[in-house]
Amino acid sequence: MADDNVVFVGSKEVMSYVLAVTTQFNEGSNEVVLKARGSAISRAVDTAEIVRNRFLQNVDILDITTKTEELEDEEGTSNVSAISINLGEK
Repeated sequence: MADDNVVFVGSKEVMSYVLAVTTQFNEGSNEVVLKARGSAISRAVDTAEIVRNRFLQNVDILDITTKTEELEDEEGTSNVSAISINLGEK
């Protein structure tokens, strides 16, 4: 899958990610992946649910992958949870 079908969820409002996902589907994508880390995970889940329940009823969750990523900063390494939610047409 191409990287342009990936929406990275961060600290913006949930509706901005909902708009990004619906735009991807409206431009012809069959599948869109939401990716988030740490505290943005709940925002990614909210985005997936709003897209499925309010905007695109023909879209469903195809796969969910969770993992732990090691991030390095000035203080050393820390573990951060990450999630990938694959959305696709039913």
